Amino acid sequence: MATCVLVPGAWLGGWVWEDTARALREHGHTALPLTLTGLAERADQGGPETDLDTHIADVTGFVERNDLRDVTLVAHSYAAAPVTGAAGRLGDRLERVIYVDSAPFAVGMRMLDLMPPQAADQLHHEVLASGDGWRLPMPAFEVLSRSGSLDGLGDGPRDALRARATPQPFGTYTQRLAGPAEPGPGVDRVLVACRDFMGLVDAGEPMLAFLNQPPWRRFDLPTGHWPMLSAPDELAGILDAAVS
Repeated sequence: MATCVLVPGAWLGGWVWEDTARALREHGHTALPLTLTGLAERADQGGPETDLDTHIADVTGFVERNDLRDVTLVAHSYAAAPVTGAAGRLGDRLERVIYVDSAPFAVGMRMLDLMPPQAADQLHHEVLASGDGWRLPMPAFEVLSRSGSLDGLGDGPRDALRARATPQPFGTYTQRLAGPAEPGPGVDRVLVACRDFMGLVDAGEPMLAFLNQPPWRRFDLPTGHWPMLSAPDELAGILDAAVS
């Protein structure tokens, strides 16, 4: 059975994994949702100094403090950035990395590089206008839908997202990933692609072409960008298949 550390995307805490974690435990696995600094129940621990390095330290520190071995790191969306950094630092504690609707970062890359310059400038404006210069509020669903499908999210999950989301420390978007960022050669690499991401990979997007090649294994889940809310049991089934 696997030990899975579940790392949420931007604006979210470990709470977002509750249903998937329950289903993973029913499959016999250890499921450990992790909340990153400055978010959810740890919102008061964040500040202007909270950045990508902070979140990398959150992941590595959680694994090391709990003396976890043969760990599977599961990264959703933004969490690809800190999980990539942690994967390069955990050595033989790490057995597997699973990217859910996301992909590993290259050294020197930052979250803002994933969007057009005009969109990045708009985020800077929102942080200055509404986030005390260091926090990025969760955008409206209309805005979110431009970069991540809302398929499968009914009123209940949307209400939960809106009610429980917390502003993202913007330093996690502006800081570039420093090395090391490559896990050991024996670490299993898995992609769980949701509907829009499936299309990008299948279309031959150059930056994502490596995900269709060994040593990567790919599982498809035809739902929106937040599968732990839109299809939690199905996601747990795929994670079970990936680690078994």
